[in-house]
Amino acid sequence: TRPDPMKRRAISRNFPSEAGNGGDRSQQAGFVNRSTHQRSIRREARPRVSLQLVSALGMNVDSDRHAAQPRRPSGAPAEAGPPTPSRNFHMKSSWLRRIAIASAFVLPALAPLTVSAGPTLDAIKQRGQLRCGVNTGLLGFSAPDSQGRWSGLDADFCRAVAAVILGDPNKVQYVPTNAQNRFTTLQSGEVDMLSRNTTWTSSRDATMGSVFAGTLFYDGQGFMVKKSSKINRAAQLNGATVCVQPGTTTELNLTDYFRVKRMSFKPVVIAELNQIEQAFFAGRCDVYTTDISGLAATRRKASNPDDYMILPDAISKEPLGPMIRRGDWDFFNTVRWTLFGLIEAEEYGVTSANVDKLKAESKDPQVQRIVGTSGDVGKGLGFDNDWLVRVLKSVGNYGEMYTRNIGPLGIERGQNALWKDDGLMYAPPIR
Repeated sequence: TRPDPMKRRAISRNFPSEAGNGGDRSQQAGFVNRSTHQRSIRREARPRVSLQLVSALGMNVDSDRHAAQPRRPSGAPAEAGPPTPSRNFHMKSSWLRRIAIASAFVLPALAPLTVSAGPTLDAIKQRGQLRCGVNTGLLGFSAPDSQGRWSGLDADFCRAVAAVILGDPNKVQYVPTNAQNRFTTLQSGEVDMLSRNTTWTSSRDATMGSVFAGTLFYDGQGFMVKKSSKINRAAQLNGATVCVQPGTTTELNLTDYFRVKRMSFKPVVIAELNQIEQAFFAGRCDVYTTDISGLAATRRKASNPDDYMILPDAISKEPLGPMIRRGDWDFFNTVRWTLFGLIEAEEYGVTSANVDKLKAESKDPQVQRIVGTSGDVGKGLGFDNDWLVRVLKSVGNYGEMYTRNIGPLGIERGQNALWKDDGLMYAPPIR
């Protein structure tokens, strides 16, 4: 065990030779003073600062105690003995003075970082508008009317996100994109989000600098033909001329399907939607293939829709959803929970028509969380607690959006029904 310092001091006074094997008295006294000084330093409360800041101030760090020490010039001899009280005071004053000066410059520079909402959210709020990439004109999803007002499931979702971020569903700039330029438009920052009937795939989610926030519509690829062709199933399409858009999952699915079925086809590749529709109606191809919802929208544009039929075969899975740039997780959460909120509101029967009434009267805990009268769900997500109320007043819940936009195409809910109605629409709980 270590000797008691007080006993050691007594020994040094009475028996100098025993205290240090013959060492002189001044060395023993120095040992005692230095030990006492170290104990007092350990008891002393010191300010804690980051190692980077200490380094920037020209100080060394004692790795044993993490205490800042003044940096000794290179080549200078080590000091013998403890600092004097006066010198120790000046050392502390100099050290604290450096901290204060650095804080005046460093902390203001760091402060904005703590309140930033992320680059995309900050840009949207600064310009006062959400830039949304949409289709050039797909009925049911995103299409402008004669007055330039956009409608459709994708267009409504843009409004919902704008209502959350900006408090106004009309603060949206719609940017039409085709199948080939949509991804570069997003990656370049020309738009904040793609809400453009885009299929969620592993390669698009992992290799394009972007990420999907969820599924807004479950679809599948199909074929449309003239009824006069007497073709009733996809297996009868061997040797057909097929209109298809490039740069799409449709193009790859088409090739895969015919290869597996050991059939041949002749592609007619056209990029623009209106041009490929005109080519099909003009008879340049026997078959038009795309998502089944897109086929239904195109069929409605025909001079006589009853002349055309969509074959019952779906040859792929096409989960369509909003796409944003990877890495901006605050904006990702905003888009994702806007989608979840629309689905959750339908599940609990909260609509554009009754949201105010339920906010004032409902005793259901889950409904109260949806309308913001219970808990701080909105604040936890970075919104205010009325975020979903604004969305519902603007576009309604998911079911209302579907009925208004997809219903006229004649497409039943099917996979897009709520999970409790045997569909795939399922949202994590808002709580």
